Amino acid sequence: MTNYIEPLVQESTPSIIADKLRKAIGHGELRPGMQLGEADLARKLGVSRGPLREGMQRLTQEGLLVAIRNRGLFVVDMTPDDVRDMYLAREAIERAAAHKILAGDHRAAGTVLLGVVAEMAAATDPAEVGEVDIAFHERLVQLAASPRLSRMHQTFITETRMCIHALEETYSASEVRVEEHRALAEAVQSGDPDLVDRLLTAHMDDAITRLTTR
Repeated sequence: MTNYIEPLVQESTPSIIADKLRKAIGHGELRPGMQLGEADLARKLGVSRGPLREGMQRLTQEGLLVAIRNRGLFVVDMTPDDVRDMYLAREAIERAAAHKILAGDHRAAGTVLLGVVAEMAAATDPAEVGEVDIAFHERLVQLAASPRLSRMHQTFITETRMCIHALEETYSASEVRVEEHRALAEAVQSGDPDLVDRLLTAHMDDAITRLTTR
């Protein structure tokens, strides 16, 4: 497992620190509900408290960290309602991205996405399948070439990672996930907006069911 909370080897800026913390949260190094100790994090990252506070403030604004009065700063804990709300936002972003892709070279975009599906089909470890699943959706939004959609999507992808890593055992039906993503990639390649929209919505609904049913 990659450790993200380790000394930085390049110039320390709030954005670099925020990115390190974001990855640590997404990959479970900083767990949901965990309290963050400023002094301990500053020591582990090898940075001063000023840039660290700014980096943590960015994640607080994104909703990945929550400040509880008289207690401190904590990693957000994803409840079933949070999962549903997060997927509502993700669905809006990814449907918008798909709409833009379909107005351009959708055949090339579909080919790229099918390449990611092939990686998912070849993966055997549940954690690896989960990462390729996420990579598919990151690539979908990137293919829209919209910096703003990508920026908004980044926070929700971190929250998705939190959910998937916490529930790998119940979210590892890889064959079903491969087929869902293949169908979506083929729909993008065909340029059928109604089918893409329908499959994206169904895919998000299915993910909510998997992640909120224990």
